[in-house]
Formats: sequence, structure tokens, C-alpha cells
Amino acid sequence: MAKRKLIYDCDPGHDDAVALTLAAGSPELELLGVTVVAGNQTLDNTVRNACHVLQWLGREEVTVYGGCGRPMVRDRVTAGDIHGKTGLDGPVFPPLRKTPEQEHAVSFLIRALLASDGDVVVVTSGPMTNLAMALRMNPEIAGKIQRIVLMGGSCTNGNVTPAAEFNILADPEAAHICFTSGRPITMIGLDVTRKVLCYPEIVERMARADTRASRLFVDLMGHFCKTQKEVFGWEGGPLHDPVTIASLLDPALVTVKPMNVRIDLSHGDSYGRTNCDCFGYLGLPATADVAVDIDVGRFWDIIETGLRRYD
Repeated sequence: MAKRKLIYDCDPGHDDAVALTLAAGSPELELLGVTVVAGNQTLDNTVRNACHVLQWLGREEVTVYGGCGRPMVRDRVTAGDIHGKTGLDGPVFPPLRKTPEQEHAVSFLIRALLASDGDVVVVTSGPMTNLAMALRMNPEIAGKIQRIVLMGGSCTNGNVTPAAEFNILADPEAAHICFTSGRPITMIGLDVTRKVLCYPEIVERMARADTRASRLFVDLMGHFCKTQKEVFGWEGGPLHDPVTIASLLDPALVTVKPMNVRIDLSHGDSYGRTNCDCFGYLGLPATADVAVDIDVGRFWDIIETGLRRYD
């Protein structure tokens, strides 16, 4: 069976690190490259974190490309309250040997997509700046994207403002460009990712796998779950980003509903909101498949399988 070709755009980030673990270790996926954006932390931090994770996992052959350090229009925001000063507080990594490529992430996206047969899935689990910039610089790449799968948005409440989820709020204009690109989109938002809470018993279960990946997972969740409880009061941190990769590995994992989705660019109280027309009030064509439910047990099975793939 042919592997599914993937470019993973991220801003590591604890949950990005788990998603990267799944993507880099899956025999079902061909990871063409990892493009990195500022988001959970500044670009120098997020690029370094991606390299640290891949080196720890023994996947140093996976190429990393640093991208956009600022949003397209708005001022930069980070999530230091959740991910710490480095963006990946908690684990203690050995000295870093792996280095990112010199090519800019936007250039790589354009080059890799133009060279493809239109069979590449682009997954974004941070602000969508890199992909949006690539689409603006070379609109021809849109036809080469098989599907965009993003972690971002919400049909209901946000997690930074009452209206907006972090990844969309961090660059709403970029999200607008991607959502209006005409490509098939799967939106994995807070409506499902808040259902996969990493409770202590989940951490204990993954620890029993006793691989280099599971040990990293335990260290990551030690910090992530602590800050999630401090900020949101949850006993377990919602593992947002890995749902994107897991949904590629198991298409039955999430239930989606086609909806018209528009990004609020008003710069008011609802700036960055994903306005999802769940009931078709507007009578407009659907622009995205929006995840509305997830098989939680199945998700944790995918995570465990992914962690066990590493010696």
C-alpha cells in the first residue's frame, strides 16, 4: 500500500511534539518535511524544539525548515503560559546536533508541492502563516494540495478569547487565505480536541510502553498537564495537535460535518473566530469538513501504537 505523502507544519509545543512523534514514526506516512512557524513560542524556539524532538526520536533524517516568525498582519502572540519559556519546557534534551535546513519553509512548501503529483496532504498545527504565504507567493500550488488538515478553530468557545482558538487568533488573515484557497479542508477544532484529555492514568499507560518516545511523552505531559490545570482547571491536558495526524492514520477516528466556515477578520471582540454554519442558516456552500466528534478510546490506542514504534 502506498504511503500517504505529508508535509507537517507546526510550532512545537508539547502537543505538536506528540503529533511529530506520530508522523515521523508511522509506516503509513511519507513525511516529506517539517515546516516550522512561530506560535506557541518564537521561531528560534519552535525550530530548535522540532530539531530536539526528531534527534531524540532518532529521526534526524527528517528535514526541518524554519519559516515565518511573525503573523501576516497582526502583532505576534505566543502561548508561554502553557508551553513555557522554551515552548517545550519539561524534557531535558542532550546537546543539539541536528540543524534546520537553510531553505525557508515557504520556499520549501512551494518547491515540494510544485514537484508533486497533487497527492500531498499539508497538516498545520500552529498558525497557518507559512502555508498562507506560500499560497500568496505562488497560487499554482493550491492545485497540488490534496487536502489541508488543520488543528484550529472551534464551533463554540475559543481558548484564548471567548470567540477564538489560539492557532487561528495568532494569524486570522493566514487562516482566511487557507480557508478560501479552494482546496479540501478538514478542520480539527476544540470541539473534539477538548475531549482527548491526558489524565494521569493515560500518562501511566504510555509510560508502560518504555520506549524513547514514551519516555519523552511522559516528560512532555508532566509540564503540559500542569499548566493546563493552572490555566483551565482540567485534570488532564487536551492533546490537541496529534488528532490531526491520528485522523490520517485512521479516517474513522473523527466524525466530520461539511460546513461553511468563515474567519472573523473584524479586529473586534470576535477577531479570529471560525464562524461555522453548523445548521446551514446562510445557505452557502460548505468550505470545510469540520470535526464534531471523536472516538476517544481509539485515539489513545493510536497514540500508544505510535509510541511503541520507537525502540
